[in-house]
Amino acid sequence: MSDDTFDLIIVGGGPGGYTAAIRAAQLGMKTACVEKRGALGGTCLNVGCIPSKALLKSSELFEEAQHDFENRGINIGSIKLDLEKMLDQKNTTVTGLTQGIEFLLKKNKVTYIKGAGELQGGGRVEVTADGKSHVIKGTKILIATGSDVMPLPNVEIDEKQIVSSTGALELTKVPKKLVVIGAGVIGLELGTVWRRLGAEVTVIEYLDRVLPGLDNEVAKTTQRILKKQKMKFKLGTKVTGAKVAKSGVTLTMEPAKGGDSETLKADVVLLAIGRRPYTQGLGLEDLGVELDKAGRIIVDKNFKSNIDGVYAIGDVIEGPMLAHKAEDEGVVCVEMMAGQKPHINYDTIPGVIYTWPEIASVGKTEEQLKEAGIDYNVGKVPFMANSRARAIGSTDGFAKILADKKTDKVLGVHIIGADAGTVIHECVLAMEFGASAEDIARTCHAHPTLNEAVKEAALAVAGRTINS
Repeated sequence: MSDDTFDLIIVGGGPGGYTAAIRAAQLGMKTACVEKRGALGGTCLNVGCIPSKALLKSSELFEEAQHDFENRGINIGSIKLDLEKMLDQKNTTVTGLTQGIEFLLKKNKVTYIKGAGELQGGGRVEVTADGKSHVIKGTKILIATGSDVMPLPNVEIDEKQIVSSTGALELTKVPKKLVVIGAGVIGLELGTVWRRLGAEVTVIEYLDRVLPGLDNEVAKTTQRILKKQKMKFKLGTKVTGAKVAKSGVTLTMEPAKGGDSETLKADVVLLAIGRRPYTQGLGLEDLGVELDKAGRIIVDKNFKSNIDGVYAIGDVIEGPMLAHKAEDEGVVCVEMMAGQKPHINYDTIPGVIYTWPEIASVGKTEEQLKEAGIDYNVGKVPFMANSRARAIGSTDGFAKILADKKTDKVLGVHIIGADAGTVIHECVLAMEFGASAEDIARTCHAHPTLNEAVKEAALAVAGRTINS
């Protein structure tokens, strides 16, 4: 096998791509990972999950120091924001992790190729970088190119005054007024960052609710808590245009169901209406790779497209656009290539939103169970009844378990509360093993911990709570 011929070529070095590359190499495949960004980790690590969490933590500490420390008997004087240093800390975190992934590829003998990959057919991939291109060949090709920002007509991103999530992570000063278009995960997380740092934040959403797809009770509670934190909302509203001037941005909008137009001025506008699969410019159309109406690659249960030897995972196929979903798919896909029998359970993939309190969910929502005609019991307890939540001063929210009415099997768990993203994982594991609510209720939980709310919610399913 020549230096330009591989068992597997992975196009995309994000969470799905680099994870698949490492696993494939462990399984004995000669593997190449092609990434055009110049840094591994994809959107998640470079301009998404990781930098946003760094800023969420820093802004949380800033807000705590301003408003909570004194209540705890900690007097530290005046608080001053050093935004440049805060951004430097975020960038240092990202750089360290991207370099770490590059080391892992080298450690596992994966060939890392910088450049944009385009499929040419016959297992050939043309890689272009700095105006120069060369062709490599693989027995199998895995598309893991992730997703890109969803555009909005008449709202043109310049990453200065009208920004995507990328630009929102690089603002050099705190805007006095920030308007967020889209009340999804990205919009609420980044809106929270800049609100904490001093911006007046207004969120505009086309639908009549925040966080589409989330359990409705959790979504309503989230909006109520964020409003208490001084975040403003305009729901059921359609943005029709944006005019940029030195003085700021003027948005035009109208009711989603029709009505009179109005305007809203902002220093900065964040467009966060979702993401779309990155499948353009890869040569897929010329090759005849079948796409759905959303531009996603259609694959079978083995992640194989309609073209022999071409596979796809992550954001470019159907399913939630989550880094951990892509990682699991990458491992399962290459293990299947190697003849193994792995599995992935899409009903136990958790989702987390890193506002404060955090929001975490796994499995079905109440709305989905009702639509499917499944009878279920609900066990719900407020964090106000949890000793640890009261001790740390974070009592907003609740834990809710949905269990089958006949079998008691856990069908869904929804938590809004402190560290919900960590707390949810015992529920993910329980569901992976097909646990009942009683199984969770009879499992000893350390005291005092936030996870006791999960046990109490499991007890509530059977109507026998102890502490609430």
